[in-house]
Amino acid sequence: MNEDVKLTDQMASEQSNAKRKMLQGSAWMTAGSIFSRVLGAIYIIPWNMWLGPDRLQANALYSMGYNVYSFFLMIAVAGVPSAVAKQVAHYNAQNEYGIGRRLFKYGMALMAIMGVVCAVILWIIAPYITSGDKNVIPVFRSLSWALLIIPMMSLIRGFFQGYQEMAPSAISQFFEQIARVIYMLAATFIIMKVSHGSYITGVTQSTFAAFIGALGGMLVLVWYFYRRKPELDRLVANSDNKLTISTQQIIKEVIRESIPFIIIGAAITIFGLIDQYTFFGIMTHVTNYTRTVQNELWALFSFNANKLVMIIISIASAMSITAIPLLSEAYTRNDKKALSEQTSDTLQLFFFVMLPCALGMAAVAHPLYVIFYGYDPVGIYVLQFSAYESIFLGLFTVVSAILQGVYQNKKAIVYFFIGMIIKLIVQYPLVAWLGAFGPLAATAIGMGVSSWLMIRSLHKMFHLNVRLIQARLNKMMIYALITFFIALLAVKVIYLFLPMDSRISAIITIIIAAGLGGYVYVYCSLKTRLADKILGDRVAGLRRRLRIK
Repeated sequence: MNEDVKLTDQMASEQSNAKRKMLQGSAWMTAGSIFSRVLGAIYIIPWNMWLGPDRLQANALYSMGYNVYSFFLMIAVAGVPSAVAKQVAHYNAQNEYGIGRRLFKYGMALMAIMGVVCAVILWIIAPYITSGDKNVIPVFRSLSWALLIIPMMSLIRGFFQGYQEMAPSAISQFFEQIARVIYMLAATFIIMKVSHGSYITGVTQSTFAAFIGALGGMLVLVWYFYRRKPELDRLVANSDNKLTISTQQIIKEVIRESIPFIIIGAAITIFGLIDQYTFFGIMTHVTNYTRTVQNELWALFSFNANKLVMIIISIASAMSITAIPLLSEAYTRNDKKALSEQTSDTLQLFFFVMLPCALGMAAVAHPLYVIFYGYDPVGIYVLQFSAYESIFLGLFTVVSAILQGVYQNKKAIVYFFIGMIIKLIVQYPLVAWLGAFGPLAATAIGMGVSSWLMIRSLHKMFHLNVRLIQARLNKMMIYALITFFIALLAVKVIYLFLPMDSRISAIITIIIAAGLGGYVYVYCSLKTRLADKILGDRVAGLRRRLRIK
């Protein structure tokens, strides 16, 4: 009887520890991603001002360059960092730290080779993938330099994540972004305001800043690695060393596990490339718009809105990265109860954060857009629509990561391709009907179908507590909608008294509206104890400070 009690207590302790690790990891990765994305959005304000009347053309050029670069980056990185994180966690759970270190060593060599190969290929084929705009050639070539460093940098991050250490990744992301933004703003100011140069040169140097940022992030990670090396060496020295795996087996294992991460990790980028290589053709066929007007429409949804919604999508990405090693550990132990609970916790945490963020951004889209880009009614509506779409993108990111974490790679790929086919089918009619909103709607539909198929598969495997998830999701949705309407009402009322196109008015409006909406969501979540169930008992301190009973 006493042994049963001890076993039950031990299991409860392990589950509590897993949840604590997930929340701590999510906190670090979310903080790093948000700071990085916010910094990456704030630079837009001076950047657009210095580019002057060419800003939309510059934004379109920047976006087209980054879409293709992101695809090459996915190939160069090849999913190896996530695969290494997953496999390192797998072997660490068996006290085989030595194998994880060898995975890291050979992974670094593979990343160095892949980076060089992809950089050379992008440089060479740049003139042949312009989508009708030759101005993008120097942009592609400036971005190829970053491919030399980022794959290795990503692998070091993956190695730390395999140890459930998220701080190095988060902090290096932040320093990477700081270095990138400082360089691109300095270069753009000198080119546009001092030398009165071309916006094409300004964009080219702004994209070359990715290489400068990568150097900054890499230096931070190398410092962390050598700081932690004595402890890592101690773990390797105390490994069981019962498993015998050859170098060839390790390389095969990394490649086999990385292929699904390439495809799924590139999902949002692939959808973006579908837009890039179909939007202009469809618009030319169904309208008489010039290429300049088409570029402006492209910039509205692919750059302007995308830069802002990626801030909240990054939250989902951060949580999904945290979930993979934890799920891999539970899968290695064949702990089905832990798998079910961790999957459920990850989904609930995603919706708890994502719903108020997405609906809140939609509510304050008007002042938010004015702050970053100036007043543009079409741009504001595109941002609102993109905010709703971000829920589907974020959900796909999380559930696809869960499937990969439990070694259901084939299912993740199949469901992604189903969503992509649906995207391709509805792309033409939606773009022809909705214009700049069409690609966003097609992406939401495709990602929504993929996500639904993945969640259904997870439920079949782990028998998720659907009633519990649904009950909590209903509360989250109600609180998020209340937040939305209060924030939207605040925006409408304030704009009865303040000018709609002023940045100062927009800043005042967003502080009041976002503050009111955010407080309401926090109050409702704490008052009903929903936050305690999702985030744990630590939120009780916040409840006391806010004097909520």
